[in-house]
Amino acid sequence: MAGVGRRTGQAVVIGGSLTGMLAAAALSETMNVTIVERYELPHGPLPRQGVPQARHAHLLWSGGARALESLVPGAVDALLAAGGRRIAVPSDLVVLTSGGWLTRFPEQQFFLSATRDLLDWVVRDRVTRSPGVRTLPGRSVLGLRGTATAVTGVLVRDGRRDETLEADLVVDAGGRGSSMPRWLDRLGLPPVRTDLVDSGLGYASRFFRAPPGTADFPAVNIQADPRQPVPGLNGTILPVEDGRWLVTLSGTRGARPTADPDAFEAFARGLRHPVIADLVSRVTPLSDVTVSHSTVNQRRRYERMRVWPEGLVVLGDALATYNPLYGHGMSVAARHALVLRDEITRRPGPGLARRVQRGAARAADAAWALAAGQDLRYPEAEGRAPGPLGAVMTRYSDLLMRTATRRRGACRAFLDVMSLSAPQAAALRPDVVAAVLSPVRPAPLEDPPFTVAERDRMIPLFTGKDDLRR
Repeated sequence: MAGVGRRTGQAVVIGGSLTGMLAAAALSETMNVTIVERYELPHGPLPRQGVPQARHAHLLWSGGARALESLVPGAVDALLAAGGRRIAVPSDLVVLTSGGWLTRFPEQQFFLSATRDLLDWVVRDRVTRSPGVRTLPGRSVLGLRGTATAVTGVLVRDGRRDETLEADLVVDAGGRGSSMPRWLDRLGLPPVRTDLVDSGLGYASRFFRAPPGTADFPAVNIQADPRQPVPGLNGTILPVEDGRWLVTLSGTRGARPTADPDAFEAFARGLRHPVIADLVSRVTPLSDVTVSHSTVNQRRRYERMRVWPEGLVVLGDALATYNPLYGHGMSVAARHALVLRDEITRRPGPGLARRVQRGAARAADAAWALAAGQDLRYPEAEGRAPGPLGAVMTRYSDLLMRTATRRRGACRAFLDVMSLSAPQAAALRPDVVAAVLSPVRPAPLEDPPFTVAERDRMIPLFTGKDDLRR
């Protein structure tokens, strides 16, 4: 962290979410930061109001994990020490993709698996103890102070008392429900263009006690095939802290899971392969089933507005939200905060807000293209259909996914993009295109690629080895 004497100026961050905390970390090296949060902030890895999907599976892709560690040094080690899990991909993952079972090549990327409560706490604990950072919980932001060309602070309500917090920079990390479009309207700015794509996806999650001896058991993921004209069904088993499995099931419009615990296993058995149902049928549930339908992809195109106020930045879910199925929300938020830090360190002053907004938009491109492009393929999905180029890229993506299941180079390119570790162009390198378009293809894997040791470890749960091979 920078020394106190180097901090100049005041910043206000709207929202004590993960995005807000990372934005505060990015700014605390050069500015004094006030985080304004509507709800109380828990002391410890406990549920926090305002996080509607906290009980579902969350992961932080390697591109986001590297950004987080750069912003909050030591956070990754602290997360792992508290029980989080580092999943090497694809070696620690058994996944049925739309193109088939993915070969478990040696590690190419990774993701961090933990409950949202734990991850939020690890980051929040470090950021709020940083010099120059203060929090104001239990306050609501009512609007912006300033003009259409320059924001100078925010109006905050504390109980019945309103006060203005002056700021050289205001960062909106208020999440999916951000009031920024309404606030900009009050300043006289035109409406922001908003893109929406909705597959009607619904989620259901439940905690289970992981079986003894499975501390290093792989994560398991069964994905829908969007090429089929049926609702998309997905399922994931993620190992999380305290010896638990967090199992999340999802289905698009017309096939959503319910909160009925008796229907949980039956839904899992309707996936493209029954391995998740087989596993959860033999382990002990630790919670009820939590359901969520907040899965609409939404992108506000602030970077395209002709006039943008100095002193205002919008990041994270307040800028763009994605179907959580792809696990990109937290990783994109971390990369947004990295853009903020880099820009304010490299070139503060006039034009900063516009540069950050454009950089944040670029950081969201890959996640948006994947989520919106895939979700539009499901029956009754709502949103603007892709043009001819989009259709070509969709076909190429299908071929890439199928090739990646058996060819290491194509798999690396796919995972580099998926993990937000490389731009989308990495999937179009000449060697990757040649592999994708090659008429010679290795035979697909027929069964889940569990190792012999993993199968032997699971035998006590099953009446026979063949249960994991169906």
